[in-house]
Amino acid sequence: MSRIQLALNVDDLETAVGFYSTLFGTEPAKRKPGYANFVITEPPLKLVLIESPGHGGSLNHLGVEVETSDKVHSEIARLAEAGLFTEEQIATTCCFAKQDKVWVTGPGRERWEVYTVLADSESFGAAPGAGEISDREAAQACCGADGRGDAETVCCTPA
Repeated sequence: MSRIQLALNVDDLETAVGFYSTLFGTEPAKRKPGYANFVITEPPLKLVLIESPGHGGSLNHLGVEVETSDKVHSEIARLAEAGLFTEEQIATTCCFAKQDKVWVTGPGRERWEVYTVLADSESFGAAPGAGEISDREAAQACCGADGRGDAETVCCTPA
């Protein structure tokens, strides 16, 4: 089963977790410093919250979570054949998970990923050259506090 992913920047993670737990009637499936995700069965949704004070309420990125790496690779081929520029990230670490993914950018510069989770990770992921930094700093280096990332990112945005 595939499901849509919505990743939001939030000012205060605890407040956002409380609100979304009430709204969807479920607790987060994963919680880490500055990060939470919900696996919602009805409607099928993966809701990701990335703490980014001062940028709350803004879209970080969108995605489609699929079941297998084979599905990611078939989407890479399909999207490329359709003429969309794709950015592949195979066996990358992002959002506390090892993933295979492909990124495309919509006409309004909205970022979409098609991904599968290969395994959980204890680290968020980090931009090249970032060295040892906190998971919150990694989330901002990776996804960008403004939700767009930058040219040096390894996860959560195309390079």
